[in-house]
Amino acid sequence: MSRIGKKPVAVPSGVTAAIAGQSVSAKGPKGELSVVLNDEVAVEMTDDGIKVEPRDDSKDARSKWGLSRTLVSNIIVGVSEGFKRELEIQGVGYRAQVQGNKLQLALGFSHDVNYPIPDGISIECPKPTEIVVSGIDKQRVGQVAAEIRRFRPPEPYKGKGVRYKDEYVFRKEGKKK
Repeated sequence: MSRIGKKPVAVPSGVTAAIAGQSVSAKGPKGELSVVLNDEVAVEMTDDGIKVEPRDDSKDARSKWGLSRTLVSNIIVGVSEGFKRELEIQGVGYRAQVQGNKLQLALGFSHDVNYPIPDGISIECPKPTEIVVSGIDKQRVGQVAAEIRRFRPPEPYKGKGVRYKDEYVFRKEGKKK
């Protein structure tokens, strides 16, 4: 039994959710999102919120049960609160700034890296060494943060590079004489 799948997804006030077949859509103060669920799960609206259950007792249906409930939960949280991913830059001369609809990164290359900000995502730089990626779609926010990190991932010797705020970088000792 899925412990995640058993819990109904609560719909907060200010958010309207609609179910049409296998499609669940939510509209809230931040925007509108929808997700199409797998045919192996059944979704219904109850007094507690949105309930997701497997259609039968097959292994395939049960394996998609918790995922489907989490996808529904993510769109509800996205339209009500939104998602945010924080990155930090470490290294001498490494910095970031937003210029129009581009993120300009100085990461020790011979040229600055210009990253175009996708639609539906907002990027802010409260400090030159901090980047905050936010939006309503959890998957897109995480993907944009991963693409920015990929330009210069943290290296293990000095720890220089772009890392997530809560990321621990395993440090190695350098060469010995």
